Amino acid sequence: MTSSITGGGLRAAARMAADRGAQHLRDLQDPDGFWWGELESNASITAEQLFLLEALGRATEQDRHEIAAELLATQCADGGWAVWHGGPGDLSVSVEAWYALRLAGIPADAEPMRRAQSRILELGGANKARFFTRLWLAVLGKYPWDALPAAPPELMLMPPRAPISVYRFASWARGTFVPMLVVLSRNPTFTQRPSVEDIFAEAPGSVEGPTPRSPGPLTRWMGRLMPLARLYNRHPIAPIRRASERRIRDWILDRQEVDGSWAGIQPPWVYSIIALHVMGMPLDHPVIERALDGFSTFALRRDGRLRIQSCISPVWDTCLAAIALHDSGTAGDDDAVERARDWLLAREITREGDWRRIPRRGEAGGWAFEFHNEWYPDTDDTAEVLISLIKSGVSPDDGVVRRGVEWLLAMQSEGGGWGAFDVDNTSRLVGQFPVCDFGEVIDPPTEDVTAHILEALVECGVPPGHPAVRAGLLYLRRTQRDDGSWWGRWGVNHIYGTGAVLPALAACGVDMREPWVQRAVDWLAGCQNEDGGWGEDIESYRDPALAGIGPSTASQTAWALIGLMAADPGHPALEAGIGWLVREQSADGSWEEDAFTGTGFPLDFMIKYHYYRLYFPVMALGRYAG
Repeated sequence: MTSSITGGGLRAAARMAADRGAQHLRDLQDPDGFWWGELESNASITAEQLFLLEALGRATEQDRHEIAAELLATQCADGGWAVWHGGPGDLSVSVEAWYALRLAGIPADAEPMRRAQSRILELGGANKARFFTRLWLAVLGKYPWDALPAAPPELMLMPPRAPISVYRFASWARGTFVPMLVVLSRNPTFTQRPSVEDIFAEAPGSVEGPTPRSPGPLTRWMGRLMPLARLYNRHPIAPIRRASERRIRDWILDRQEVDGSWAGIQPPWVYSIIALHVMGMPLDHPVIERALDGFSTFALRRDGRLRIQSCISPVWDTCLAAIALHDSGTAGDDDAVERARDWLLAREITREGDWRRIPRRGEAGGWAFEFHNEWYPDTDDTAEVLISLIKSGVSPDDGVVRRGVEWLLAMQSEGGGWGAFDVDNTSRLVGQFPVCDFGEVIDPPTEDVTAHILEALVECGVPPGHPAVRAGLLYLRRTQRDDGSWWGRWGVNHIYGTGAVLPALAACGVDMREPWVQRAVDWLAGCQNEDGGWGEDIESYRDPALAGIGPSTASQTAWALIGLMAADPGHPALEAGIGWLVREQSADGSWEEDAFTGTGFPLDFMIKYHYYRLYFPVMALGRYAG
């Protein structure tokens, strides 16, 4: 594979493309200094917004009309709604979209609804939908509560280090599970008029739904105890129940962010509103008013359509865009870089959050993903922010850098790797709960996060011989796949993981000629498409044989190039890859990309970061052009 432009001509073309891409990024920067691209997921988030508003009696005709327009516009050819662009219609997402359209006033016999009904029944009907989907149907009066798992609020009284504690859940699952303890015990029901019989193959609740992703002895034990749990929820020990609900209420109230959200993500947000309301908080209470108003930040209204984002990513977008500007040749004292640096410095989190409850070590000094998420800074954002600060001229000896480094060191897990939000969050017990049939509920160390942190630590002056760095490198050696690649937890997939690990190894002074490193280089080069780019299908999470296989995309091509350049700056695959980025660039300096290359939960919840197609290619082109 060769580029039509080679040698010095290719470097000149790469320089021009990097400059155009950098200018496009400058044009997108907010006057306050941040970048913020859309974080697109799937139709369930928008459908659930209408569920919440209808349940609380807050839905307007504009909401119904715009949400219906969005859902109808995103329906798949097979009649369902997919988890990612180009994917097949998914049962649970399709059930939620179908019922949201009914709530919005679309008749059940309308052609799109009939196609959706056929797809839902083809996939087994609504009884086979995930727990969260059936839970929403129960809240809306369309599914029997007794067919759902029960959970007593008294679980909240377990100490953090107990084997079954809310702090054993990953941060995102914890924020959802705590208010759900109230929902699954009080069974709040806000009955809606439209029926659901059309999408059930059997009577609602008459057959079992999906089992937990990681079933085990606890699952069987809890299944046997469900009748007793339901009976206890109807006749609890009053003083203990009151104490449990008080603790839940206080926990929820403590964690509401200034923008009205909880943890900056949709699931804890909606269930916290419902839990507080059913515990007696009126809808005009400032906490609930602030929560409902806060959704406006996550809402995108365009062309008569309303789409709700599950989360927002301004810190992540800003630090990566700033790194891209630096890699393109922009000086640290450039105005755009300085404004980004100052904005990031103001986002530092210096309060103690949930991350300290189990390890009981470390002092605050990290960054979160969103505008506001004081309780849950994450190690991945912190690592990339630190790299961007160093590149913008902040000294490694600066207090903000030292705090970030010390926090990252305190967040290292036992095996040498890092999770995203917690330390040693690896308990398999919590995944056996009957409600855990979707996504991930723990936050174990991962290769991509560990690689980013190792790169950041060394950039910030931590010597490669530091015990934490050595342990992290051993973790990466252990987790390398037989084919030479690394799995990607937060991006699709092995291209993302491998593209993250190789620069980290180079930063840590690993001899890139070592055979285990060269296996990764050979794997990346071997995945290159005939057109010169790289791509990987989301289905590689299901079938490892698909690792590195898929149509070329701008973001994944950039990841591969960044990895190859770190390992072998003269590798022959680079010319064709750079040539692909140059050819595919639009006149305005951007790249087109429909694919979802970001990962929330592999296969279950995929993400399209709308700026991935912008700043990663600029990084790759800038590093190549020099």
